[in-house]
Amino acid sequence: MSISSTIKSIQNIMRKDAGIDGDAQRLGQLSWLLFLKIFDTLEEDIEEELGDTYVSPIPTELLWRNWAKGEKPITGDLLLEFINNELFPSLKKLPVNKAVNPRSYVVKQAFEDAYNYMKNGTLLRQLIDKIDNINFGTSDERHLFGDMYEQILKDLQAAGNAGEFYTPRAVTRFMVEQVNPQLGEKLIDPACGTGGFLTCSINHIKPQCKDGKDFAVLQQQINGVEKKQLPHLLCVTNLMLHGIEVPSNIRHGNTLEKNLREWKSDQKFDVIITNPPFGGTEEDGIEHNFPAATRTRETADLFLQLIIHVLKDNGRAAIVLPDGSLFGEGVITKIKAKLLAECNLHTIVRLPNGVFNPYTGIKTNILFFTKGQPTKEVWFYEHPYPAGVKNYNKTKPMKFEEFETEMSWWGNEADGFASRVETEQAWKVSIDDIIARNYNLDIKNPHVGEVISHDPQELLQDYAKQQADIQALRDQLKGILSAALAPTAVTPVKSGEAK
Repeated sequence: MSISSTIKSIQNIMRKDAGIDGDAQRLGQLSWLLFLKIFDTLEEDIEEELGDTYVSPIPTELLWRNWAKGEKPITGDLLLEFINNELFPSLKKLPVNKAVNPRSYVVKQAFEDAYNYMKNGTLLRQLIDKIDNINFGTSDERHLFGDMYEQILKDLQAAGNAGEFYTPRAVTRFMVEQVNPQLGEKLIDPACGTGGFLTCSINHIKPQCKDGKDFAVLQQQINGVEKKQLPHLLCVTNLMLHGIEVPSNIRHGNTLEKNLREWKSDQKFDVIITNPPFGGTEEDGIEHNFPAATRTRETADLFLQLIIHVLKDNGRAAIVLPDGSLFGEGVITKIKAKLLAECNLHTIVRLPNGVFNPYTGIKTNILFFTKGQPTKEVWFYEHPYPAGVKNYNKTKPMKFEEFETEMSWWGNEADGFASRVETEQAWKVSIDDIIARNYNLDIKNPHVGEVISHDPQELLQDYAKQQADIQALRDQLKGILSAALAPTAVTPVKSGEAK
């Protein structure tokens, strides 16, 4: 049976179970089972290499091979009782000393908020048998499973209604190629989702590895943090499939919870590549981890501050941001001023509408910058639709080949991008002009005439901006009128004094 038909039959089994409600729970159920299967496969590889000296971080009776398979594996109510009352409680209570036992740490983090949704032990047994028939031990099967895993991640994208939009593979690869992470450079995605940027970076760095020592360096240089349990579990599993046997540097948590003052010099990074959530707000109190002058609850703006702060001198970053961060005023103006003063924001690639369709129509941009020198000029590159394409959609997404023109134009940062020339898609703006615009980076292509947009999402964004400007003027007028109409203070006259 092919991988795709296996997944289809797996989904059909889960749809029959009364305990599972919707795609998110199906993905959650499938994810922890896949994690345990893949983890056990890697454990067998290590045991074969190290022999009897190796001790698994998971108790013997809880290893996949000892309960999920065999001639007469448990099923029905006994299986449910084992999973709910033994397997999950034990894995959630594993030792958490990352330095002493990183594999144990990985398992505990993966199961911290995981849950068994299935209520029918017979259906659960059928599901486990299907998963056990997938052989992760061969490179060909792992490659096929990688394709299947991509489909799982695409299914998860349907949940992108609160800023969690998963980055198209073409955009991910382009960002990694241009930042060009090197072996040994400490790299992080502080909002790593299911690990797209991390796995792409691993694939980019792997050809630089010549021996086992190099692969050990690669294992340690990849870092990530993900706030939500399901994407975190998917990310850890994804990295194991890409050769990171112990992804203990992928933390389940919120990067923004740490006060900026608490980041030590040895905790900073050479490379940051990310697409942080945008359009959402953080919970109360998170903003207090940032300087008073630039406090906000807008997630994307907080991540931009964080990246500027935790990037090493000469460190390189690429970040996806919505148009709102480019033209926004108030706190974001101060953040952009800090970015341009502390970093060389050398390139902004303006992406067309629909890159994130069908999950959002918000227009986005990729900002590339290097920390350590102030910005003198910003190059803009407007990415066009390919010939014959008017918009992207689920069946016709953006392709990596579309970036070939940008990549051939790009040049070299070492010589200040001396080879770059202005084209119909590319233009540059001096820092003086940007400051004169009050750090508004929403700069239109000067080579293209005014284009009237009929895109509903863009029209709504423009309308919202106009309404915000009108309200700001109203508030300003109200303040002026209130001050003008306020009664003049009169000094009270004491008894017996002349009036």
